[in-house]
Amino acid sequence: MDTQQNTALTRALAEVPGPLPTRGVIHVVIPHTDRFTVVGNHLAQHPDLSCTAIGIAVLIQSLPQGTEVSIKALAARCREGEKRIAAALRELEAHGYLQRIRHRLTDRKVITRTVFCNQPTALPHPHHPAAQPHPRTTAPADATVRGPARVAVAAPVRVDVPVAVPAPVPAPVPVSASVQAAAPPAQEATPAPPAPGTTTAPPVPGPPSPPSAPGTSPTPPVSPPPPPPLFVPRVPPPTAPKPPRRPLPRPGELTPELDRAATAFLSDLHRHAPQFTLSEDDVRRLVPGVAAWLERAARPDGMRRALTDDPPHPLKHPAKLLTYRLTELLPPAPPGADDLAALARPRVTVTPFQTCDDCDRAFRSPAPGHCRDCRETRAAHAQAAA
Repeated sequence: MDTQQNTALTRALAEVPGPLPTRGVIHVVIPHTDRFTVVGNHLAQHPDLSCTAIGIAVLIQSLPQGTEVSIKALAARCREGEKRIAAALRELEAHGYLQRIRHRLTDRKVITRTVFCNQPTALPHPHHPAAQPHPRTTAPADATVRGPARVAVAAPVRVDVPVAVPAPVPAPVPVSASVQAAAPPAQEATPAPPAPGTTTAPPVPGPPSPPSAPGTSPTPPVSPPPPPPLFVPRVPPPTAPKPPRRPLPRPGELTPELDRAATAFLSDLHRHAPQFTLSEDDVRRLVPGVAAWLERAARPDGMRRALTDDPPHPLKHPAKLLTYRLTELLPPAPPGADDLAALARPRVTVTPFQTCDDCDRAFRSPAPGHCRDCRETRAAHAQAAA
């Protein structure tokens, strides 16, 4: 009788249509009236996105437009750290839900704009620069629109009356006399009459080309450079070449004593850490690295702790882990005789404190006796007595 029952949930389950499933989740659907966001199943059930990335995507989609969604701003809203949020944003960026576009302002400042798309599969192909505008053709009043229409036009269709526009006269280009004599007379093209019910747009004159020198042919127009890409990934792809690994350290001279000591250390390693069982080839390959540690006055106990403490579970490749730790945790070289000479320099001699035999005052002196005032007083009494 002490178990509390949720009667509201019991009534809600009674109103679920159809028989309840014997296993799995049971949905109690209550329609939202305010403060809700529509999220597609392609995002909520994405097979390649982590739960953190899906949650960050839902959070960004629920925020109003213009809200700051940087890594630090999202870390202030969520319990996840900045590294997990950055990894989730990279996942969303790889699957097309998120794009970061670098935009240059008029004052030469560069800012990063974050664009979130709730359904990236429905986006058209990548945006390309628009071509020259074509003359707009207005359909006649009795024309029938075929195919699916995305925008409904409420206003009636207007028929424009064609207006004759005089063609612009091109600027004359200076040509030499010999070229003028050899060139045949150009026939002037007659523009075709516009179709009834259409409007003829005037041609847009291009920028005037500079006049060429006499006796030379005119220079063809230079096409403008292609625009920069709208999206440049800042994270290298997984197929990007990785920097080469550092080589295994080697001693200055692999003496027989160092070789025997390093071989014995590696062969005895499995008695202290059973997961570090090495083959004979692994031992011969790792001997120079251990010899470099022994050359730098490393003790076997300290080496064993540095190389075998806190290994991953399960440890699949002990030789690779030992290679990494021998390379990255290499101790510094011991100081030489010149470096230790500075430590062996004599210190400054400090005169000790003594106590005066007459006035018990403390004073500095290499030997016990009297202070300066007492010595002066004794000298004055001696002079007076003499």
